[in-house]
Amino acid sequence: MADRIPLFEIAWDEQDVLNAVESIGRGGYWAKGPFVEEFEAGLESYLGVEHAVVVNSGTTALVGALRAAGVGPGDEVIVPSFTFIATANAVRLVGAEPVFADVEPDTYGLDPESVEARVTDRTAAILPVHLYGAPCRIDALLDVADREDLAVIEDAAEAFGATHDGEYVGTFGDAGALSFCQNKVLVTGEGGAVVTDDDDLAAELRLYRSHGRAEGDYFDSVGSGEYLELGTNIRMSDLTAAVGCAQLGKVDELIAGRRAAAGRLSDGLADLDGVRVPRPPEDGTHVYQLYTVELDPEIDRATVVETLDERGVSSKIYWDTPVHRTDYYEETSDGPAPELPTTASVVDRVLSLPMYPDLSPAATDRIVAAVREGVERAR
Repeated sequence: MADRIPLFEIAWDEQDVLNAVESIGRGGYWAKGPFVEEFEAGLESYLGVEHAVVVNSGTTALVGALRAAGVGPGDEVIVPSFTFIATANAVRLVGAEPVFADVEPDTYGLDPESVEARVTDRTAAILPVHLYGAPCRIDALLDVADREDLAVIEDAAEAFGATHDGEYVGTFGDAGALSFCQNKVLVTGEGGAVVTDDDDLAAELRLYRSHGRAEGDYFDSVGSGEYLELGTNIRMSDLTAAVGCAQLGKVDELIAGRRAAAGRLSDGLADLDGVRVPRPPEDGTHVYQLYTVELDPEIDRATVVETLDERGVSSKIYWDTPVHRTDYYEETSDGPAPELPTTASVVDRVLSLPMYPDLSPAATDRIVAAVREGVERAR
């Protein structure tokens, strides 16, 4: 039997290793070093932003961005329920309350009408997600935010390099949160960043990520430093940033590989009745962090998954339980669960297939054949 096709593989080369060896070989500055500053500068240059503040995960990037934007206890933040739970958890972690809005069916991003209907006098921010690698309807969401005087913190964890009207996602709102987890577009294993043009927000975040300590090198200075406010340690290590610099140097190539693989999958599945392939947006670009198809209701998804497994093709459902229906949020939220009809529909029908830059034509052919067989069995 042919080797199993994994859901993702990390694309790495000699430069990733050389950078890691250089960081380790200095014999110091593993916690904070020159690769951190280089990575931040590289992100700023690539995305065209004034500030990139790297942290230890995409989740802490969300927490830090919300906190730096002034979101806290007593506030509400409007979020999608069709997302990874970290989006909502970040709101709770700053003491605010997530308010779940519905998504729209084309991008699976927040539906601006659903968002506007949920604005109250406690609403402080909107937290849109650019899902699966495609931009959401960010212009319409910014319009809502402008009318209601709300902050916008973009969750661009899955969409590094995706664009809307020629601008990178994550750069439209007050701040954008990025993730470099192992299955993302730009990979450091774990890690994240907040990008922003707001000087004050960036300064606040830099304090928060390092125990509220004023800028300066703790390990070189004679004194212990000046501590200005309460903070924590969510710094990115130099070793992690070293890998990030290597990955950033080839990220356009990595994105091109994803798009090529996605194109082959879509070409092979485009005429398959009952399967909707991901579509690039008319006013932007898709980076296919995940390649997710949507099945018609009459197709039994479990049968498709079983067939793929039998054929050695991995698959995964992102996400079969919307956040507001998880045990934790059902047990800890006040009032009845919101009615989110589009969310309720898509969670039962989406299925993510293998996607990574080095996915070969032979592998995409196997995936297409397995999906076709599974759909026929599932009708």
